[in-house]
Amino acid sequence: MVQNKYVPSKFNALSHTEDGGLMLYNSYSGAMVHFSPEEKEIVMTSLRRDGIPELDHEVKKELYDNGFIVLSKINEKKRAEFLHHSMHRTDQMHLILMTTEQCNFRCTYCYQHFVKGKMKPEVVKGVKELVNERAKTLSNLHISWFGGEPLLEFKTIEELSKSFLEACEAHDISYSADISTNAWFLTRDVFDKLISWGVRTYMITIDGVGEMHDRTRHLAGGQGTFDRIIENLKAVKESDEEFDITIRVNFDRENMKEVSELIKFVRDHFSDDQRFGMFFRPVGKWGGKNDDELPICNHIISNQKIWDFQEEAVQQGVSMSPIVAGSMMPTASVCYAAKPNSLVIGSDGQVYKCTTVLDEDVNKVGHIYEDGTLDLDYDKLAFWVTNGEENDSGCQSCFFRPACQGNHCPWYRVVTGERPCPYEKRNVRKVLNLIWKNSLMQEEKAKATV
Repeated sequence: MVQNKYVPSKFNALSHTEDGGLMLYNSYSGAMVHFSPEEKEIVMTSLRRDGIPELDHEVKKELYDNGFIVLSKINEKKRAEFLHHSMHRTDQMHLILMTTEQCNFRCTYCYQHFVKGKMKPEVVKGVKELVNERAKTLSNLHISWFGGEPLLEFKTIEELSKSFLEACEAHDISYSADISTNAWFLTRDVFDKLISWGVRTYMITIDGVGEMHDRTRHLAGGQGTFDRIIENLKAVKESDEEFDITIRVNFDRENMKEVSELIKFVRDHFSDDQRFGMFFRPVGKWGGKNDDELPICNHIISNQKIWDFQEEAVQQGVSMSPIVAGSMMPTASVCYAAKPNSLVIGSDGQVYKCTTVLDEDVNKVGHIYEDGTLDLDYDKLAFWVTNGEENDSGCQSCFFRPACQGNHCPWYRVVTGERPCPYEKRNVRKVLNLIWKNSLMQEEKAKATV
Protein backbone atom coordinates (compact mmCIF):
# COMPACT_ATOMS: atom_id res chain seq x y z
CA MET A 1 0.00 0.00 0.00
CA VAL A 2 1.38 3.40 -1.02
CA GLN A 3 1.60 5.77 1.94
CA ASN A 4 0.19 9.25 1.54
CA LYS A 5 2.80 11.99 1.69
CA TYR A 6 2.54 15.70 2.30
CA VAL A 7 3.54 17.49 -0.90
CA PRO A 8 3.75 21.17 -1.90
CA SER A 9 0.54 22.76 -3.13
CA LYS A 10 0.38 23.76 -6.81
CA PHE A 11 -0.89 27.17 -5.70
CA ASN A 12 2.13 28.34 -3.70
CA ALA A 13 4.34 31.36 -4.26
CA LEU A 14 7.44 32.17 -2.22
CA SER A 15 9.51 35.26 -1.60
CA HIS A 16 12.69 35.72 0.43
CA THR A 17 12.40 38.62 2.86
CA GLU A 18 15.08 41.10 3.88
CA ASP A 19 15.37 39.62 7.39
CA GLY A 20 16.54 36.32 5.91
CA GLY A 21 13.15 34.69 6.28
CA LEU A 22 10.43 33.67 3.85
CA MET A 23 7.01 34.91 2.87
CA LEU A 24 4.72 32.13 1.65
CA TYR A 25 1.43 32.60 -0.18
CA ASN A 26 -1.23 30.14 -1.30
CA SER A 27 -3.90 31.36 -3.70
CA TYR A 28 -6.39 28.61 -2.81
CA SER A 29 -6.37 29.11 0.96
CA GLY A 30 -5.51 32.82 0.77
CA ALA A 31 -2.84 32.29 3.43
CA MET A 32 0.14 34.67 3.56
CA VAL A 33 2.61 33.70 6.28
CA HIS A 34 6.06 34.96 7.20
CA PHE A 35 8.55 32.38 8.44
CA SER A 36 11.61 33.48 10.37
CA PRO A 37 15.22 32.77 9.32
CA GLU A 38 15.30 30.03 11.97
CA GLU A 39 12.28 28.33 10.38
CA LYS A 40 13.51 28.75 6.81
CA GLU A 41 15.40 25.47 6.46
CA ILE A 42 12.57 23.27 7.66
CA VAL A 43 10.13 25.16 5.43
CA MET A 44 12.27 24.63 2.34
CA THR A 45 12.79 20.96 3.20
CA SER A 46 9.05 20.48 3.63
CA LEU A 47 8.36 22.06 0.24
CA ARG A 48 10.50 19.61 -1.75
CA ARG A 49 8.65 17.92 -4.59
CA ASP A 50 9.14 14.43 -3.19
CA GLY A 51 7.23 15.47 -0.08
CA ILE A 52 7.50 14.59 3.60
CA PRO A 53 6.01 11.53 5.35
CA GLU A 54 4.57 13.17 8.47
CA LEU A 55 3.86 16.40 10.34
CA ASP A 56 6.42 15.92 13.09
CA HIS A 57 7.19 19.60 13.70
CA GLU A 58 5.11 22.68 14.52
CA VAL A 59 6.31 24.43 11.36
CA LYS A 60 5.18 21.48 9.24
CA LYS A 61 1.77 21.57 10.93
CA GLU A 62 1.52 25.29 10.18
CA LEU A 63 2.41 24.64 6.54
CA TYR A 64 -0.36 22.05 6.34
CA ASP A 65 -2.96 24.11 8.19
CA ASN A 66 -2.41 27.01 5.77
CA GLY A 67 -2.55 24.86 2.65
CA PHE A 68 1.13 25.17 1.67
CA ILE A 69 1.48 21.39 1.81
CA VAL A 70 -1.34 18.95 1.07
CA LEU A 71 -1.81 15.20 1.16
CA SER A 72 -0.60 13.64 -2.07
CA LYS A 73 -4.03 12.08 -2.63
CA ILE A 74 -5.62 15.55 -2.89
CA ASN A 75 -6.69 16.54 -6.40
CA GLU A 76 -6.00 20.27 -6.42
CA LYS A 77 -7.36 20.64 -9.94
CA LYS A 78 -10.76 19.49 -8.65
CA ARG A 79 -10.43 21.90 -5.73
CA ALA A 80 -9.90 24.78 -8.16
CA GLU A 81 -12.82 23.68 -10.33
CA PHE A 82 -15.11 23.52 -7.30
CA LEU A 83 -13.99 26.98 -6.22
CA HIS A 84 -14.87 28.24 -9.70
CA HIS A 85 -18.36 26.74 -9.49
CA SER A 86 -18.86 28.28 -6.03
CA MET A 87 -19.04 31.70 -7.68
CA HIS A 88 -22.43 30.66 -9.04
CA ARG A 89 -23.93 30.71 -5.56
CA THR A 90 -27.39 32.27 -5.69
CA ASP A 91 -27.38 33.46 -2.07
CA GLN A 92 -24.97 36.29 -2.85
CA MET A 93 -25.60 39.42 -4.92
CA HIS A 94 -23.44 42.35 -5.97
CA LEU A 95 -25.06 45.36 -7.61
CA ILE A 96 -23.09 48.26 -9.08
CA LEU A 97 -25.54 51.16 -9.16
CA MET A 98 -25.04 54.21 -11.36
CA THR A 99 -27.01 56.82 -9.43
CA THR A 100 -26.23 59.22 -12.27
CA GLU A 101 -24.19 59.09 -15.45
CA GLN A 102 -23.31 62.77 -15.16
CA CYS A 103 -20.19 64.14 -13.47
CA ASN A 104 -18.99 67.51 -12.20
CA PHE A 105 -15.39 66.60 -13.17
CA ARG A 106 -13.88 66.30 -16.64
CA CYS A 107 -10.82 64.13 -16.08
CA THR A 108 -8.58 64.02 -19.13
CA TYR A 109 -8.46 60.21 -19.31
CA CYS A 110 -12.15 59.55 -18.55
CA TYR A 111 -13.94 57.16 -20.90
CA GLN A 112 -17.52 58.23 -20.09
CA HIS A 113 -19.57 60.52 -22.35
CA PHE A 114 -22.17 61.91 -19.89
CA VAL A 115 -25.13 61.47 -22.20
CA LYS A 116 -27.54 60.11 -19.59
CA GLY A 117 -28.67 61.77 -16.39
CA LYS A 118 -29.78 60.69 -12.91
CA MET A 119 -31.36 57.35 -12.11
CA LYS A 120 -35.01 57.39 -13.14
CA PRO A 121 -37.69 56.95 -10.44
CA GLU A 122 -38.94 53.72 -12.04
CA VAL A 123 -35.39 52.33 -11.96
CA VAL A 124 -35.00 53.26 -8.28
CA LYS A 125 -38.25 51.45 -7.56
CA GLY A 126 -37.19 48.47 -9.67
CA VAL A 127 -33.90 48.11 -7.78
CA LYS A 128 -35.79 48.19 -4.47
CA GLU A 129 -38.21 45.53 -5.69
CA LEU A 130 -35.39 43.36 -7.02
CA VAL A 131 -33.56 43.39 -3.68
CA ASN A 132 -36.76 42.85 -1.68
CA GLU A 133 -37.63 39.82 -3.79
CA ARG A 134 -34.12 38.35 -3.73
CA ALA A 135 -33.76 39.06 0.01
CA LYS A 136 -35.76 35.91 0.77
CA THR A 137 -32.87 33.77 -0.46
CA LEU A 138 -29.81 36.00 0.08
CA SER A 139 -27.13 35.63 2.75
CA ASN A 140 -24.94 38.48 1.46
CA LEU A 141 -25.64 41.72 -0.38
CA HIS A 142 -22.90 44.09 -1.52
CA ILE A 143 -23.61 47.44 -3.19
CA SER A 144 -21.11 49.53 -5.15
CA TRP A 145 -22.12 53.15 -5.70
CA PHE A 146 -20.84 54.35 -9.05
CA GLY A 147 -21.41 56.99 -11.73
CA GLY A 148 -20.62 59.48 -13.25
CA GLU A 149 -20.17 60.96 -9.82
CA PRO A 150 -22.54 59.06 -7.51
CA LEU A 151 -22.68 61.79 -4.86
CA LEU A 152 -24.35 64.12 -7.35
CA GLU A 153 -27.46 62.08 -6.55
CA PHE A 154 -27.00 61.76 -2.80
CA LYS A 155 -30.76 61.48 -2.21
CA THR A 156 -30.89 58.38 -4.41
CA ILE A 157 -28.12 56.78 -2.35
CA GLU A 158 -30.05 57.62 0.80
CA GLU A 159 -33.36 56.24 -0.46
CA LEU A 160 -31.90 53.00 -1.77
CA SER A 161 -29.54 52.47 1.19
CA LYS A 162 -32.38 52.73 3.71
CA SER A 163 -34.42 50.25 1.67
CA PHE A 164 -31.49 47.81 1.42
CA LEU A 165 -30.71 48.04 5.13
CA GLU A 166 -34.34 47.41 6.03
CA ALA A 167 -34.51 44.33 3.79
CA CYS A 168 -31.21 42.98 5.12
CA GLU A 169 -32.28 43.44 8.72
CA ALA A 170 -35.61 41.71 8.09
CA HIS A 171 -33.95 38.69 6.46
CA ASP A 172 -30.70 38.54 8.47
CA ILE A 173 -28.53 39.36 5.42
CA SER A 174 -24.91 40.50 5.69
CA TYR A 175 -24.72 43.95 4.07
CA SER A 176 -21.74 45.99 2.86
CA ALA A 177 -21.16 48.86 0.46
CA ASP A 178 -18.39 50.79 -1.25
CA ILE A 179 -18.22 53.95 -3.33
CA SER A 180 -16.00 55.33 -6.09
CA THR A 181 -16.14 59.11 -5.74
CA ASN A 182 -14.07 62.11 -6.76
CA ALA A 183 -14.63 63.38 -3.15
CA TRP A 184 -15.73 66.88 -4.19
CA PHE A 185 -18.99 66.44 -2.28
CA LEU A 186 -17.52 64.21 0.47
CA THR A 187 -17.98 66.66 3.33
CA ARG A 188 -17.93 65.40 6.91
CA ASP A 189 -21.73 65.52 7.08
CA VAL A 190 -22.09 63.51 3.85
CA PHE A 191 -19.46 61.04 5.04
CA ASP A 192 -21.19 60.49 8.39
CA LYS A 193 -24.44 59.71 6.61
CA LEU A 194 -22.74 57.31 4.21
CA ILE A 195 -21.16 55.51 7.15
CA SER A 196 -24.58 55.19 8.80
CA TRP A 197 -25.80 53.55 5.58
CA GLY A 198 -23.02 50.95 5.62
CA VAL A 199 -20.63 52.59 3.14
CA ARG A 200 -17.22 51.94 4.69
CA THR A 201 -14.94 51.46 1.65
CA TYR A 202 -13.95 54.45 -0.51
CA MET A 203 -11.94 54.82 -3.72
CA ILE A 204 -10.72 58.39 -4.25
CA THR A 205 -8.24 59.39 -6.96
CA ILE A 206 -5.51 62.00 -6.47
CA ASP A 207 -3.00 62.36 -9.30
CA GLY A 208 -0.48 64.76 -7.78
CA VAL A 209 -0.06 67.73 -5.47
CA GLY A 210 -1.93 70.93 -6.36
CA GLU A 211 -1.54 71.94 -9.98
CA MET A 212 -0.38 68.50 -11.11
CA HIS A 213 -3.61 66.92 -9.89
CA ASP A 214 -5.70 69.80 -11.24
CA ARG A 215 -4.20 69.32 -14.68
CA THR A 216 -5.89 65.93 -15.14
CA ARG A 217 -8.77 66.03 -12.63
CA HIS A 218 -10.51 69.37 -12.91
CA LEU A 219 -14.11 70.54 -12.82
CA ALA A 220 -16.21 70.69 -15.98
CA GLY A 221 -15.46 74.41 -16.07
CA GLY A 222 -11.71 73.83 -15.78
CA GLN A 223 -11.30 74.85 -12.12
CA GLY A 224 -8.96 72.94 -9.83
CA THR A 225 -10.17 70.32 -7.35
CA PHE A 226 -7.15 69.33 -5.25
CA ASP A 227 -7.59 71.74 -2.33
CA ARG A 228 -11.23 70.88 -1.71
CA ILE A 229 -10.59 67.12 -1.89
CA ILE A 230 -7.82 67.39 0.71
CA GLU A 231 -9.98 69.60 2.91
CA ASN A 232 -12.72 66.96 2.82
CA LEU A 233 -10.31 64.11 3.56
CA LYS A 234 -8.85 65.92 6.55
CA ALA A 235 -12.38 66.40 7.92
CA VAL A 236 -13.18 62.72 7.36
CA LYS A 237 -9.99 61.75 9.19
CA GLU A 238 -11.45 63.23 12.40
CA SER A 239 -14.13 60.53 12.44
CA ASP A 240 -13.79 57.68 14.95
CA GLU A 241 -15.60 55.24 12.66
CA GLU A 242 -14.03 52.23 10.96
CA PHE A 243 -13.49 52.73 7.23
CA ASP A 244 -10.99 52.21 4.43
CA ILE A 245 -10.09 55.03 2.07
CA THR A 246 -7.92 54.08 -0.87
CA ILE A 247 -6.08 57.03 -2.38
CA ARG A 248 -5.64 55.89 -5.94
CA VAL A 249 -2.92 57.46 -8.08
CA ASN A 250 -3.28 57.22 -11.86
CA PHE A 251 0.14 57.87 -13.36
CA ASP A 252 1.39 58.61 -16.87
CA ARG A 253 4.62 59.96 -18.34
CA GLU A 254 3.77 63.51 -17.27
CA ASN A 255 2.88 63.14 -13.60
CA MET A 256 5.13 60.13 -12.95
CA LYS A 257 8.08 62.29 -11.93
CA GLU A 258 5.97 64.04 -9.28
CA VAL A 259 4.42 60.95 -7.65
CA SER A 260 7.16 61.03 -5.00
CA GLU A 261 6.01 64.49 -3.97
CA LEU A 262 2.45 63.22 -3.63
CA ILE A 263 3.63 60.28 -1.50
CA LYS A 264 5.39 62.71 0.84
CA PHE A 265 2.26 64.87 0.99
CA VAL A 266 0.13 61.86 1.95
CA ARG A 267 2.80 60.87 4.49
CA ASP A 268 2.68 64.29 6.12
CA HIS A 269 -1.12 64.42 6.35
CA PHE A 270 -2.42 60.84 6.54
CA SER A 271 0.33 58.34 7.39
CA ASP A 272 -0.62 58.40 11.07
CA ASP A 273 -4.02 56.89 10.15
CA GLN A 274 -4.06 53.32 8.86
CA ARG A 275 -7.55 53.83 7.48
CA PHE A 276 -5.91 55.68 4.56
CA GLY A 277 -3.86 53.66 2.08
CA MET A 278 -2.29 54.29 -1.33
CA PHE A 279 -2.78 52.37 -4.56
CA PHE A 280 -1.05 53.00 -7.91
CA ARG A 281 -2.19 52.23 -11.44
CA PRO A 282 -1.12 53.43 -14.93
CA VAL A 283 -3.39 55.57 -17.06
CA GLY A 284 -4.70 53.62 -20.04
CA LYS A 285 -6.56 54.29 -23.25
CA TRP A 286 -9.97 53.42 -21.85
CA GLY A 287 -12.16 54.68 -24.69
CA GLY A 288 -12.31 58.40 -23.94
CA LYS A 289 -12.22 61.27 -26.41
CA ASN A 290 -8.64 62.18 -25.39
CA ASP A 291 -7.16 58.70 -25.85
CA ASP A 292 -4.90 59.69 -28.75
CA GLU A 293 -3.28 62.50 -26.74
CA LEU A 294 -2.72 60.65 -23.47
CA PRO A 295 0.98 60.28 -22.52
CA ILE A 296 0.57 56.70 -21.31
CA CYS A 297 3.47 54.53 -20.18
CA ASN A 298 4.32 51.30 -21.95
CA HIS A 299 3.59 47.96 -20.26
CA ILE A 300 7.14 47.41 -19.03
CA ILE A 301 7.39 50.80 -17.33
CA SER A 302 3.86 50.56 -15.96
CA ASN A 303 4.48 47.14 -14.47
CA GLN A 304 7.65 48.34 -12.77
CA LYS A 305 6.44 51.72 -11.54
CA ILE A 306 3.32 50.37 -9.83
CA TRP A 307 5.47 48.52 -7.33
CA ASP A 308 8.29 51.07 -7.20
CA PHE A 309 5.76 53.68 -6.10
CA GLN A 310 4.07 51.26 -3.72
CA GLU A 311 7.40 50.41 -2.08
CA GLU A 312 8.33 54.06 -1.82
CA ALA A 313 5.04 54.78 -0.08
CA VAL A 314 5.53 51.97 2.43
CA GLN A 315 9.09 53.11 3.12
CA GLN A 316 7.72 56.61 3.76
CA GLY A 317 5.34 55.15 6.34
CA VAL A 318 2.19 55.32 4.20
CA SER A 319 -0.08 52.28 4.45
CA MET A 320 -0.67 50.15 1.40
CA SER A 321 -4.30 49.96 0.30
CA PRO A 322 -5.94 46.70 1.46
CA ILE A 323 -6.94 46.24 -2.19
CA VAL A 324 -3.48 44.78 -2.92
CA ALA A 325 -3.49 41.95 -0.38
CA GLY A 326 -7.24 41.55 -0.81
CA SER A 327 -6.89 40.91 -4.53
CA MET A 328 -4.81 37.82 -3.79
CA MET A 329 -7.58 36.04 -1.92
CA PRO A 330 -9.52 33.17 -3.58
CA THR A 331 -11.69 34.57 -6.46
CA ALA A 332 -10.79 38.16 -5.45
CA SER A 333 -8.93 38.95 -8.69
CA VAL A 334 -11.81 37.73 -10.81
CA CYS A 335 -13.33 40.83 -12.41
CA TYR A 336 -16.82 41.65 -11.16
CA ALA A 337 -17.93 41.44 -14.82
CA ALA A 338 -16.98 37.77 -14.86
CA LYS A 339 -18.88 36.93 -11.68
CA PRO A 340 -22.37 35.52 -12.28
CA ASN A 341 -23.89 37.24 -9.24
CA SER A 342 -22.68 40.74 -10.19
CA LEU A 343 -24.65 43.22 -12.32
CA VAL A 344 -24.26 46.89 -13.26
CA ILE A 345 -27.50 48.87 -13.36
CA GLY A 346 -27.42 52.08 -15.36
CA SER A 347 -29.41 55.19 -14.56
CA ASP A 348 -31.99 54.38 -17.26
CA GLY A 349 -32.44 50.74 -16.25
CA GLN A 350 -29.99 49.30 -18.77
CA VAL A 351 -28.18 46.33 -17.23
CA TYR A 352 -24.49 45.82 -17.99
CA LYS A 353 -21.71 43.51 -16.84
CA CYS A 354 -18.80 45.97 -17.19
CA THR A 355 -18.63 49.63 -16.18
CA THR A 356 -16.05 50.65 -18.79
CA VAL A 357 -17.28 49.49 -22.21
CA LEU A 358 -20.80 50.83 -21.74
CA ASP A 359 -21.41 51.36 -25.47
CA GLU A 360 -20.49 47.82 -26.55
CA ASP A 361 -23.56 45.79 -27.53
CA VAL A 362 -22.33 42.61 -25.85
CA ASN A 363 -22.11 44.55 -22.58
CA LYS A 364 -25.82 45.48 -22.70
CA VAL A 365 -27.06 42.29 -21.11
CA GLY A 366 -30.58 43.28 -20.13
CA HIS A 367 -32.98 45.69 -18.50
CA ILE A 368 -34.58 46.15 -15.10
CA TYR A 369 -38.25 47.08 -14.86
CA GLU A 370 -40.26 48.95 -12.24
CA ASP A 371 -41.54 45.75 -10.64
CA GLY A 372 -37.98 44.48 -10.12
CA THR A 373 -38.10 42.04 -13.02
CA LEU A 374 -34.82 41.48 -14.85
CA ASP A 375 -34.96 40.79 -18.57
CA LEU A 376 -31.53 39.27 -19.23
CA ASP A 377 -29.79 37.97 -22.35
CA TYR A 378 -28.10 34.81 -21.12
CA ASP A 379 -26.00 34.41 -24.25
CA LYS A 380 -24.41 37.80 -23.56
CA LEU A 381 -24.01 36.92 -19.87
CA ALA A 382 -22.20 33.74 -20.85
CA PHE A 383 -19.75 35.80 -22.92
CA TRP A 384 -18.57 37.53 -19.73
CA VAL A 385 -18.52 34.62 -17.30
CA THR A 386 -17.28 31.63 -19.33
CA ASN A 387 -14.20 32.81 -21.22
CA GLY A 388 -11.52 32.41 -18.55
CA GLU A 389 -9.84 29.32 -17.14
CA GLU A 390 -12.50 27.08 -18.72
CA ASN A 391 -10.80 27.49 -22.09
CA ASP A 392 -7.23 28.38 -21.14
CA SER A 393 -4.88 25.53 -20.23
CA GLY A 394 -2.23 28.05 -19.16
CA CYS A 395 -4.59 29.49 -16.57
CA GLN A 396 -5.55 26.01 -15.42
CA SER A 397 -1.95 25.22 -14.53
CA CYS A 398 -1.10 28.63 -12.99
CA PHE A 399 -0.29 29.05 -9.28
CA PHE A 400 -2.60 32.09 -9.21
CA ARG A 401 -5.57 30.22 -10.70
CA PRO A 402 -7.85 30.26 -7.61
CA ALA A 403 -7.43 34.03 -7.24
CA CYS A 404 -8.14 35.22 -10.81
CA GLN A 405 -9.40 32.12 -12.68
CA GLY A 406 -8.17 33.57 -15.96
CA ASN A 407 -10.80 36.30 -15.76
CA HIS A 408 -9.06 39.30 -14.23
CA CYS A 409 -10.35 41.26 -17.23
CA PRO A 410 -12.55 39.35 -19.70
CA TRP A 411 -12.69 42.33 -22.07
CA TYR A 412 -8.90 42.58 -22.27
CA ARG A 413 -8.78 38.92 -23.31
CA VAL A 414 -11.32 39.57 -26.08
CA VAL A 415 -9.69 42.74 -27.42
CA THR A 416 -6.06 41.61 -27.29
CA GLY A 417 -6.31 37.82 -27.43
CA GLU A 418 -3.85 37.77 -24.54
CA ARG A 419 -4.14 36.35 -21.04
CA PRO A 420 -5.28 39.10 -18.61
CA CYS A 421 -2.84 38.42 -15.77
CA PRO A 422 -3.18 40.72 -12.73
CA TYR A 423 -0.29 43.02 -11.80
CA GLU A 424 -0.04 41.20 -8.45
CA LYS A 425 0.52 37.84 -10.14
CA ARG A 426 3.15 39.18 -12.54
CA ASN A 427 5.18 40.58 -9.64
CA VAL A 428 4.19 38.21 -6.85
CA ARG A 429 7.61 38.09 -5.14
CA LYS A 430 7.80 41.87 -4.96
CA VAL A 431 4.19 42.07 -3.79
CA LEU A 432 4.71 39.52 -1.01
CA ASN A 433 7.70 41.50 0.23
CA LEU A 434 5.64 44.69 0.24
CA ILE A 435 2.80 43.01 2.13
CA TRP A 436 5.33 41.83 4.72
CA LYS A 437 6.88 45.30 5.04
CA ASN A 438 3.46 46.90 5.26
CA SER A 439 2.40 44.53 8.04
CA LEU A 440 5.59 45.26 9.99
CA MET A 441 4.96 48.99 9.65
CA GLN A 442 1.38 48.64 10.85
CA GLU A 443 2.47 46.56 13.83
CA GLU A 444 4.99 49.21 14.81
CA LYS A 445 2.35 51.95 14.52
CA ALA A 446 -0.07 49.90 16.61
CA LYS A 447 2.54 49.48 19.36
CA ALA A 448 3.30 53.20 19.30
CA THR A 449 -0.33 54.05 19.98
CA VAL A 450 -0.69 51.70 22.97
